[in-house]
Amino acid sequence: MIEQLQAVRARYDEINCLLQDPSVIQDNGRYAKLMKEYKNLTPIAQAYDEYRKCRDALEQAKEILDEGGDEELKALAQEEWKENKTRCEDLEEQLKILLLPKDENDDRSVIMEIRGGAGGEEAALFAHSLQRMYTMYAESRGWQVEVLSINETELGGVKEVSFSVEGDSVYSYMKFESGVHRVQRVPETETQGRVHTSTVTVAVMPEAEEVDVQINPADLKIDTFRASGAGGQHINKTSSAIRVTHLPTGMVVECQDERSQHKNKDKALKVLRSRLLEQEQQKQTQEIAENRRSQVGTGDRSERIRTYNYPQGRVTDHRIGLTLYKLNAVMDGDIDDVVQALITADRAEKLKSAQEA
Repeated sequence: MIEQLQAVRARYDEINCLLQDPSVIQDNGRYAKLMKEYKNLTPIAQAYDEYRKCRDALEQAKEILDEGGDEELKALAQEEWKENKTRCEDLEEQLKILLLPKDENDDRSVIMEIRGGAGGEEAALFAHSLQRMYTMYAESRGWQVEVLSINETELGGVKEVSFSVEGDSVYSYMKFESGVHRVQRVPETETQGRVHTSTVTVAVMPEAEEVDVQINPADLKIDTFRASGAGGQHINKTSSAIRVTHLPTGMVVECQDERSQHKNKDKALKVLRSRLLEQEQQKQTQEIAENRRSQVGTGDRSERIRTYNYPQGRVTDHRIGLTLYKLNAVMDGDIDDVVQALITADRAEKLKSAQEA
């Protein structure tokens, strides 16, 4: 580990010098790339510097103890040795975590897609509840949310909705939300008061830039149609809605949120790029996923990950066995306890795998 840390520290110093080079400063692309790497290496370099100081203090205290002499001085050295030993052990664990391979998408913003599953109108209503939950959580973290496409029902639910969440390292927080979310409650449409079970599918995709995914215009079929609201009522009389079909994969993206055909096309292509990026990355990681199934799951959209039980006010994440009795707060966007628990579980699994390797 020490050799790895020394290499990181050397690279950190090298980048620091490069960022002051006028030729690098003038090259916007290279400068931005180096700044991103510098930002990622900073916490490791700082923790390693503190670790080295701690080790030096530990050695100095040990020398005093080995020399013997003044009892009062030995007592002070003993206390300092104990404190620094504990601190060094804590820093070693911190550095092990910081050196874990980082998901290349963690720094990205995301595009989320929520679709009602089993349960008809009740599933659509809960899909709307989840959209609200994620929107409130994003706002609490200072992220920006923009609806890209939405298909609403007459009762206020959503059959499906796509929205972007822009901010710092959004994917690192939201990536474990992909999967099937199950709700158990008495539907608003139920007159007998019976508890029903419905499902909603959530997909979280790292937002792709144009440089990440090159789309050949010849591979696209673009259709226009009139945008409509719930129940088929037309909200405008122009053909501003866009349907983009990616011919090689058969992927179809519709967007009718904007009145401008051009804006709808831009949003549709944004979603398409992210879907294509996710598809490509899933192909690359499929073999790894088959060999090692993460404790917090694969993120597969067919995997049931969480249950929201309204009669008991309970939220249970099945991947890590976490149960919270604060359903109302969770539905109002207070999901940080769940998110942090999933991040911690994933980190622990990676540490275990690294130690076994």
